Amino acid sequence: MSAQKDDQKPQPQLHLREIPGDYGLPLFGPIKDRLDFFYNQGRDNFFISRIQKLQSTVFRTNMPPGPFIASNPNVVALLDAKSFPVLLDNSKVEKRDVFLGTYKPSTTFTGGYRVCSYLDPSEPDHAALKYWFLSQLSVRKDRVIPLFRNHLADLFLKLEDQVVKNGKADFNDLNDQMSFNFIFELFCDRHPSDTTLKTKGPKFVTLWLLPQLTPQITFGLPKFLNLVEDFFLHTVPFPALLVKPFYNKLYNVFWDSASLALDEAERLGIARDKACHNLVFLVCFNAYGGMKVLFPALLKWVGIAGQTLHRQLRNEIRTVVNEAGGKVTLSTLEKMTLTKSVVYEALRIEPPVPFQYGKAKKDMIVHSHDAAFMIKEGEMMFGYQTIAEKDPKVFDNPDEFVGDRFVGEGEKLLTYVWWSNGWETESPTVEDKQCAGKDLVVLMNRILLVEFFLRYDTFIIDVGTFLLGPKVTFKTLIKMLSID
Repeated sequence: MSAQKDDQKPQPQLHLREIPGDYGLPLFGPIKDRLDFFYNQGRDNFFISRIQKLQSTVFRTNMPPGPFIASNPNVVALLDAKSFPVLLDNSKVEKRDVFLGTYKPSTTFTGGYRVCSYLDPSEPDHAALKYWFLSQLSVRKDRVIPLFRNHLADLFLKLEDQVVKNGKADFNDLNDQMSFNFIFELFCDRHPSDTTLKTKGPKFVTLWLLPQLTPQITFGLPKFLNLVEDFFLHTVPFPALLVKPFYNKLYNVFWDSASLALDEAERLGIARDKACHNLVFLVCFNAYGGMKVLFPALLKWVGIAGQTLHRQLRNEIRTVVNEAGGKVTLSTLEKMTLTKSVVYEALRIEPPVPFQYGKAKKDMIVHSHDAAFMIKEGEMMFGYQTIAEKDPKVFDNPDEFVGDRFVGEGEKLLTYVWWSNGWETESPTVEDKQCAGKDLVVLMNRILLVEFFLRYDTFIIDVGTFLLGPKVTFKTLIKMLSID
């Protein structure tokens, strides 16, 4: 399929159809949908069952949390590769305060500021803050590969020790500490162990993040406790006061440690206090929060794929690195086409931030593959990448992890990969809401695979789920250091 964007092509004349589905009775409809989403059907089946019932990938529904927390839970779901991209078009959708969907945590969590993630590109602060983020990533780009490799080496040593001592190793816990150490050192130019945080950074961040995310999660408690959990997690917002001490400790360490970054923000006209709160959010919520999900998901899918893919990856990685004299550089990584494809496939099949939202700026026609729909100004649109990026009219075997999907001609399919809240074929700018660290994320995932398969031939894992992502437990690490 052509990589040209659908909105640049002449649109076929499709039948204008009324958007199917409904929101149910006031109060009761959103609560019923919330219970279905979390407990009765589960996240994926919630959408799949409605697609099947309504015979449409575009429909009306409610998105959690619903009454009391969300001002309006009503959305128009866009669940195919044709309709979803309208959410990436800032000329058509407004992104003000939709970072977490139909609700927005109190600004008390972020020092009283609406940080960049909640700003629409039309708001004056957005361009200044995102430019600062992009500039900070740019000046640090040469440090990423050596610094991340050092932190991964430490992670793998601990992983091996746990497997030897316990017969298994919890990757998530080790990954959390490694990820925080790396991203903090990248932006603050010092290791967190040299600050008052010591090793407590991940704990403080999690305690700060959790109350903001509880309207989107379930702890997987026994069924008889579902209604109790639903009331406490999805009905009443948690006050920021409960976690303010942990946030203040994070903020103070960033204030003391990130002086170079904050100095640059002031030179750009951004108040130092505002910049520091935005930096905490960028590093702890956007970056570290993403890495908590990204790396376990990547190893989950590579682990499930089995030894054939492991052999192909280690052969490619070791051959290319050997030809480069043992060096791992950007040019070296670019030669690893399968490794790159595996990363993209993991991001396609399990995107780290699967939900996107946007309010219609004007009346518009949105197309699915089979019909056209009128969406009115002010209506909230919602996209679920996990389904939209498995569109069978775009991808063959869309529910399967295919490691070489994006090799050769398959690269054209990257225009249908939107994990970064933008097209994978484009780079973030100050005018859009695409993840500022998009290229860094892809790079880190590729380095993780390279460092892993330079050390190990294959591995066996157990996979579970925890809150918003997979939980990975290593059972074996086979370290033969050979190419077959």
